Parts: sequence; C-alpha cells; structure tokens
Amino acid sequence: QVQLQESGGGSVQAEGSLRLSCVVSGDTASSGLMGWFRQAPGNEREGIAAITAGNGRTTYADSVEGRFTISRDDAENTLYLQMNSLKPEDTAAYYCAAGDGRPWPTLVSAFYLYWGQGTQVTVSS
Repeated sequence: QVQLQESGGGSVQAEGSLRLSCVVSGDTASSGLMGWFRQAPGNEREGIAAITAGNGRTTYADSVEGRFTISRDDAENTLYLQMNSLKPEDTAAYYCAAGDGRPWPTLVSAFYLYWGQGTQVTVSS
C-alpha cells in the first residue's frame, strides 16, 4: 500500500509559477512510476507528466511541455511538479499518482494504482 499527499496548490496570476509536491509513504517499492494528473470541472482526467525511477525518464502532455517539469527525490520520497508560465486553462485539481515500475513513463491512468487527494490550482487572467 502506498499513500500520497499533495501540497503546494493555490491561486496565481497568469504567467506566474507554482511548485507542487507529493510525499510518498508506505511501500515505496510500488512507486517506480509516478505521475501528475489534473481534472477541471466538467472535463476528463488528464495525464500531464510522468517519471520513472532509476533512469528518470520523463514524458509530458503537449499542453504543458516546455512549461512544466516533473522530478523526484527518492531520498526524500517526494515527487515535484514545477509549473511555469501558467495559463488560465491550467486551472484544475492536480493529483499525484504512483504505480509499479516500468522502463518507460506513461500518461495512461490505468497504470497508476495509488492516488493522492488532490490540490487545487487556480490561475487568473
């Protein structure tokens, strides 16, 4: 069992920045794959960034590539999402997620077994 706790959400103006954090506890061997997802009201859940353990390979959704950076500090069991150049359309609840290790990251939610409770990000014009 893995427990995830997000933090760092809040309100920011367009073009601003935020950094989200996700602390992992429990069976960290089950977090070889980690990712960030978001969901706005009325929208489907969207995978936006993912990273693998060890080799640190990353992948991003087209909507955030070049603006967001995912990273992980395995010594502190923490996942990060640095969000720059934020846009109003980035407004959503953001969730971190974990799954079993795999050689390549994926934004497909079915590979993720554990989910955090979410943290709200609101971007104003």
